[in-house]
Amino acid sequence: MDSNIAESGLHEDVIAKIRNGLKGRTLVFIGLMGAGKSCIGRMVAKELKLDFVDADREIEEAAGCSIADIFKLYGEEAFRDGEERVIARLLEGEPIVLATGGGAFIRERTRELILEKSVSVWLRADLELLLHRTSGRTHRPLLNNGDPRQILADLIETRYPVYAGADIIFDCDESSKEATRDAVLELLAQSFDDDGHLIKTGT
Repeated sequence: MDSNIAESGLHEDVIAKIRNGLKGRTLVFIGLMGAGKSCIGRMVAKELKLDFVDADREIEEAAGCSIADIFKLYGEEAFRDGEERVIARLLEGEPIVLATGGGAFIRERTRELILEKSVSVWLRADLELLLHRTSGRTHRPLLNNGDPRQILADLIETRYPVYAGADIIFDCDESSKEATRDAVLELLAQSFDDDGHLIKTGT
């Protein structure tokens, strides 16, 4: 899809088809750090005229400290407990576009909530793209204790088979964020039949 379509108004049928398919459900983006969940999620939300929420920011507000501090002070399990509570609350509210942390979909109960109450999109990216996008970032707790390449490679090996259970899979590349937004919107529209039923592309 041309990157200018979103501004031209010519994509109104695409947007209408997505909104009809969502049927009042939240659209959830999953994937590893650096996949573009927040960036693309925010842009898609604008096109769908829905509020955008970053789950990690909601968790930080609830805890009163950063994700890195939660990991350091309380450990990952406590973080996942809080993450599950926040996501459960958000999925019970008005429909939004939600970007989740990389580990959210891995936890069984959180994954069940997402699959039951939302439409999920996995932004799948290869190792080199993720390395490029996360290079030099210090706010990623899981990358701060070792070789980022090896850590990301290990996460790809363990998490990608689980992410494959998402409703829709979108393969990221080095396209501009505008082109990626439009391609995601196009895929979303193609993922619903004319009656608004979801055509799953995940496993």
